[in-house]
Amino acid sequence: QVQLVESGGGLVQAGGSLKLSCAASRNIFSINDMAWYRRAPGKQRELVATITRGGITNYADSVRGRFSISRANAMNTLYLQMNSLKPDDTAVYYCNANPHFAFWGQGTQVTVSS
Repeated sequence: QVQLVESGGGLVQAGGSLKLSCAASRNIFSINDMAWYRRAPGKQRELVATITRGGITNYADSVRGRFSISRANAMNTLYLQMNSLKPDDTAVYYCNANPHFAFWGQGTQVTVSS
């Protein structure tokens, strides 16, 4: 089973930026469409950003224009650049395939203070 390890989260003030990384134990990014998801306290998991094998990206309306998804296939790494962060972006962020695998990594906590 592939292992997914997310990192890069932290505490940031509103308007700040963070860059999340996701490392996979083997190369899955070139053979799967990938995505970033998030789960805020008391809410269901939300699809935030997607990237196809061909590099086409798409974003949830709530983050479009502020977040950017990218990947480095040779490094088995997926990224999420998050700018102009808002308190509503506070959540645990996860990477996974799109559609997602049955298993998940531990996620990385992003907390945005007002």
